[in-house]
Amino acid sequence: QVQLVELGGGLVQAGGSLRLSCAASGRTFSRNAMGWFRQAPGKDREFVAAISMSGSITYYRDSVKGRFTISRDNAKSTVYLQMNSLKPEDTAIYYCAADKFGAVGRRWDEYDYWGQGTQVTVSS
Repeated sequence: QVQLVELGGGLVQAGGSLRLSCAASGRTFSRNAMGWFRQAPGKDREFVAAISMSGSITYYRDSVKGRFTISRDNAKSTVYLQMNSLKPEDTAIYYCAADKFGAVGRRWDEYDYWGQGTQVTVSS
């Protein structure tokens, strides 16, 4: 059983930066593809970014390309989401997710394990 804990959320002004961390328990982290999703009030959960087992392949939703960077450190069993040039529309609860089969997906229902989420609020 993989447990995920997100850290790093908070309140930031538009144009600012935050780095989210997702620490994973379990012995197979390096075999998991990892993803970040977010959900704003009244809206569906949406894909943000994903990263392959080795970290060599990454995907982003169009609205965050050039602003967000996903990375992972398998030695620390941690995945990160560096968020720069934040906009008010980035405000949401951000969730870390793991795919136990190592497949990099863009749909939330493709992932097997989820963290509790961390709130990101971007003010204007």
